[in-house]
Amino acid sequence: MRLRPLALAAGLAAALVAATLVAAPAASAATAAFVRTSSWSSGYEAKFTVTNDTSTTITSWNVQFDLPTGSSLGSFWDAQLSTSGQHVTAVNQSWNGTLAPAASTSFGFVVSGTGDPVNCTVNGSSCSGGGNPSGPGVPGGLRVTGTTNSSVSLAWTASSGTVTGYRVYEGGTVRATVSGTSATISGLAACSAHSYTVAAYNSSGESAKSAAVSATTTGCTGTPGGMAAAPYLYPGWGDPPAPATVMSATGVKWFTIAFVLSGGGCTPAWDGSGPLTGGAHAATINAIRAAGGDVIPSIGGWSGNKLGPNCSSASALAGAYQQVIDTFNLKAIDIDIENTDEFENAVVQDRILGALKIVKQNNPGIRTIITFGTTTTGPNSWGTRLINQAAALGANIDTFTIMPFDFNGHTDMYQNTVNAAEGLKAALKTAFGWSDATAYTHMGLSGMNGLSDQQELTSPATWTRIRDWAEARSLGRFTFWSVNRDRPCPGGGVVSNCSGIAQNTWEFTSITAQYG
Repeated sequence: MRLRPLALAAGLAAALVAATLVAAPAASAATAAFVRTSSWSSGYEAKFTVTNDTSTTITSWNVQFDLPTGSSLGSFWDAQLSTSGQHVTAVNQSWNGTLAPAASTSFGFVVSGTGDPVNCTVNGSSCSGGGNPSGPGVPGGLRVTGTTNSSVSLAWTASSGTVTGYRVYEGGTVRATVSGTSATISGLAACSAHSYTVAAYNSSGESAKSAAVSATTTGCTGTPGGMAAAPYLYPGWGDPPAPATVMSATGVKWFTIAFVLSGGGCTPAWDGSGPLTGGAHAATINAIRAAGGDVIPSIGGWSGNKLGPNCSSASALAGAYQQVIDTFNLKAIDIDIENTDEFENAVVQDRILGALKIVKQNNPGIRTIITFGTTTTGPNSWGTRLINQAAALGANIDTFTIMPFDFNGHTDMYQNTVNAAEGLKAALKTAFGWSDATAYTHMGLSGMNGLSDQQELTSPATWTRIRDWAEARSLGRFTFWSVNRDRPCPGGGVVSNCSGIAQNTWEFTSITAQYG
C-alpha cells in the first residue's frame, strides 16, 4: 500500500496516539495485537490487527496507545487520515464501519525511534499481549562467567516466546549479536570496568533489556588489595565492622564472606539459617561493592551443618554452589573443608571435588578455592588425598589454600608457615607434575591474626614476613581469619572481635592489602 505522510512534531514524549474507527455506536468485545512489519536504524513500520471476538457485528471501536519518550508517529496507511493535536483519527472506507464476528482487519503506521507502543487499549480494554505481544520475553539471569585481560564472557537464561537471537549491550551500543544464550565480548582493555545488558529479538521487535551486570577485565597491576588478598569478614559474628570503613583505612578491595551452610538439605543459607538475600550478609556484600570492592563467599567452615554431607550427589552440590554464584554474580568461591563431616570423609571429599568440576565447566573463568588445615610440614593424609583426588578427577581447582595455625602450640609461626607451604608445594608437584613456580601459583595461605585458638602468636611483624615470602613466590591467595579480630586488645585472649595482642586497628588487613 502507498504510504500517506502525516506530519507530527518530532519527539512526542509519551504522546497519546489514538486510532478511532467511527460508525454507529455499539457495544463491542474487540482485541488488538501489535506487530512490527519492518525495521531500520531510526524507526520501523508496524500494524495493529483488530479482531471481533463477539458473536455479533461490531460497528464502533477505538484503539489507543502511548509512544515512549524519544519516539514519534510518522504516518498512517490503509486509512483516510485526519489529525487534531496529538490525536490521530483514521477512517478506512473499506471497513464500512462494521466488523463481522471473528473477522479481523489491520491498519499500519510508521514510528520514528525504537520504542514500541505501550498501554494499548481497544474500547478501553487492554490489547492482547500489551505493547509488543509478538516480541520475545526479557532474558533472565544475566551473569559474568569469565574474564581475561581483554574479554568478558556472559551467559543468561533463554527468553520466552519466539527468539531469533540476542543482542548484548554496553550502554546503548550493541557489543555482540548471538543466537545462543552466551557471548564473549573481546578486544577490551586490561583492568577496565564494563556494564552489560542483553535483549532478545525476533521479526516483531526487541524485548526490554535485562538487568545489568558489571565486570572488570583482569590484568590490573600496581593496585593493592586484589582478589588474592581477601581477608575473611564474618557479618554474623564478632562485632562486624563497616566494610567501607575498613576499605578506606587499609586499601583492601576484596573480602571473603563467611559462611554459607545448609539451610536444610541441599539448600544454601548464610550461617545455615539466613536466606542468601535480604539479611546482614547480603547487606555487607552490597556495601562492599558500593565502595568499589568485591567478595568471595566461603562455603563450609569448621562448625555447623554443611552442604557437602547434605547434598546427595556432586551434581546436586554443584547446583547449591550455583545458587550462590548466580545470586551474587561471583568471580570466585572458597570451599572451606574442615572437620570429620567433610575433610575426613572420602565420600564427601569426592562429592565436593566433583561439584567444583561441574562449577568450572558451567562457569568459565570462575576461580575455585579449597581451604583446609595443615601440619607444620604440609598436608596430612586427608589433605594429601584431597589433592590427589583433585588431580585424578580433573576438578580443575585454581587454589589449594592451607590454614597454617593450630600447630599444637608451636611458637615460630613464620618458619612453621613456610615449612607447611613447602610441604603443600611438594604434594601439588607430585599430584599434578607441576614445576615449583606453577605449584606456587596454585597455593594459598590463610593465617590467623594475633592469637590462634591454641594461643600461638602471629604478630604484625611476623605476618609481614609471611606476606613477603608468599609474594616473592607469587602465591595465588594470601588471607587471614579475620577482619572482625583485626583490632587491639592486649591480654584479651582468643576472642571474636579483637586479636588478643597489641596492634593498630586494621593492621593485619593493611598488611594483607599490600599483597601483590
